[in-house]
Amino acid sequence: MSTAFLSSDDDQLEPTLQNLIDQKTLRWIFVGGKGGVGKTTTSCSLAIQMAKHRKSVLLISTDPAHNLSDAFSQKFGKDARLIEGFTNLSAMEIDPNGSINDLISAGGDEAQDAMAGLGGMGGMMQDLAFSIPGVDEAMSFAEVLKQVKSLSYEVIIFDTAPTGHTLRFLQFPTVLEKALEKLSQLSTQFGPMVNSMLGGRLPNGQSLDDITAKMESLRATIAEVNQQFKNADMTTFVCVCIAEFLSLYETERMIQELAGYGIDTHCIVVNQLIFPKKDQNCPQCGARRAMQKKYLDQIEELYDEFNVVKMPLLTEEVRGVERLRGFSEMLVTPFEPPQ
Repeated sequence: MSTAFLSSDDDQLEPTLQNLIDQKTLRWIFVGGKGGVGKTTTSCSLAIQMAKHRKSVLLISTDPAHNLSDAFSQKFGKDARLIEGFTNLSAMEIDPNGSINDLISAGGDEAQDAMAGLGGMGGMMQDLAFSIPGVDEAMSFAEVLKQVKSLSYEVIIFDTAPTGHTLRFLQFPTVLEKALEKLSQLSTQFGPMVNSMLGGRLPNGQSLDDITAKMESLRATIAEVNQQFKNADMTTFVCVCIAEFLSLYETERMIQELAGYGIDTHCIVVNQLIFPKKDQNCPQCGARRAMQKKYLDQIEELYDEFNVVKMPLLTEEVRGVERLRGFSEMLVTPFEPPQ
């Protein structure tokens, strides 16, 4: 697990995400949690802070709702586009309902030619790949492989879908490795027969050995990403929640599963906290604050080895670059509630 920073009193971890900014080896940051807890606002704000200290940052939405466009008031699509007002921060929105063809496209022209060269056998191999559980969710990462191969971004931040989809998404490298391994095995198994029938050459002039080599190259790329995801120096997951029972329950489930996948997580952002003034006459505010404090105390007790960031509920919507910039400052400088 990555080194977490201590606060000045040395009895609790620093309640900010400054430790992520200072961890120069980080390349992949996932931001996730239950729906409606402020994942997009958090991921956009973290990306803004990261852009201050990195040469290039890419923010990716894998959530079908695609809130990045709404958050920045700018339209994004499947290709990375610079966010207005920045020279080193880009964003893109991936359609999670991808297909096996997206995977082949992501592998570049060589992988595409490889599948095409297999003709009818390629269709059979695609069917086999789709028989592997979770491969459809895994395809949502296909577009990202293009960015990975180009190595054009120093840090990649994911604004993920609600918890269940995210956990399946994080399994993608393992799933794709298995899929490509199956394809490779099938190619090896039927290779002699195909070579015999076609005289050693496939319809597009390639040999089966060429195709197998290209498949292995794609699998090597995916295996490298898989290895990076399980390296705490390169990858971490930021859990976002609110101080309510269901959100806390979902966060605990997610942290347990992330541990099972070997993915580091040591930061929790608690959004929408109410800090009423002492002289404020608002029974509802006081009651809600008391409820939030109960769950906040539980979070601090359960996750005493985590950086727990407390973010206030604001009176205005956090939308647009300027408001996101302001919100982002509270991720690295603890919010001071009014007295």
